[in-house]
Amino acid sequence: MSTRQDITDLEPSELETALADLGAKPFHAGQIYHWIYRHALTKFNGMTDLSIELRERLTQEFKIPTPSIVSREESTDGTIKFLLQLEDGLQIETVFIPDTPAMTLCVSTQGGCAMRCDFCLTGKMGLARNLTAGEIAVQVRMLAHELALTNRSFNIVLMGMGEPLHNYDQTMKALRILAADCGLAVSPRRMTLSTVGVLPALERLATEPLMPNLAVSLHATTEELRDRLVPVNRKYGLADLIAACRRFPVKRRARITFEYVLLAGVNDSATDARRLAKLLKGVRAKVNVIPLNEAPGIPYRRPTDVRINTFARTLAEQQVTVSVRKSRGRDIRAACGQLIVNGVHPSPGQQMATLLD
Repeated sequence: MSTRQDITDLEPSELETALADLGAKPFHAGQIYHWIYRHALTKFNGMTDLSIELRERLTQEFKIPTPSIVSREESTDGTIKFLLQLEDGLQIETVFIPDTPAMTLCVSTQGGCAMRCDFCLTGKMGLARNLTAGEIAVQVRMLAHELALTNRSFNIVLMGMGEPLHNYDQTMKALRILAADCGLAVSPRRMTLSTVGVLPALERLATEPLMPNLAVSLHATTEELRDRLVPVNRKYGLADLIAACRRFPVKRRARITFEYVLLAGVNDSATDARRLAKLLKGVRAKVNVIPLNEAPGIPYRRPTDVRINTFARTLAEQQVTVSVRKSRGRDIRAACGQLIVNGVHPSPGQQMATLLD
């Protein structure tokens, strides 16, 4: 691997500082960002509004890593799943979901995941490693160009592989890079971060100047059941999570989305729905009901449509704003909870160690 610095790991202000050491001006940072993020350039010699001397220095000092596309699978519903290979050989998955109603990129923040949610295939992989800010942002940079989205509005959801708040610093840095006006200029209103509730990081997120929309993966209404379904609950319990959500500074006219995967005979009764409504009382909330996307290796079943509708209707009767997510990309294993790369495993002891950090 090259010893040159990854320029895509730098925010505009950091790039300005690095360029000063090369004798370049601060405005050159904006030009370079524009070439990389708006035009998807991967070589400095194509940046024609920079001097030849500066382009040569940049080539000597920096690199613009770009993953290779190992595979591209398209669902019957138009969803596209990309298997990307990073510079060190690690493979991750990124999903494009059209017409939602905007275009949406579902981005990974880790190679695998340490959270081990019982109904999620990604958790079965364990955690290989965290992604860098550049590796998170490159999924958007690369696929926005690949899918001709560069000049269109699109959404980013951090709902791919990994727990974003378990890789807090790199995740937030990636969002700042993607929001930079000299680059893709994605509005924070079009970014959604999904978390199972890593409380210290969630409380830190509440203080961020750049605030993405928040989605909390709940999936249970009792401590006992959530301990089983979402093991991190044993460290950061349900009651404390809901209390943190009550304190969270939700934007005006916005709500926290609570994601709730329905598992047949486990958490899908009308009693569960009423308990959920009671749990969320006082929180500016909406519930996104997600019928389980079944897959080999997941020991649960999808409820019947009648059961799903009864659960949603019960929530609505309790004055809870509710929607039922339409699964996308199930036929190519690109739906929620189905992302997995075969052959990626953590080193011995790594999965539990990272979970307890």
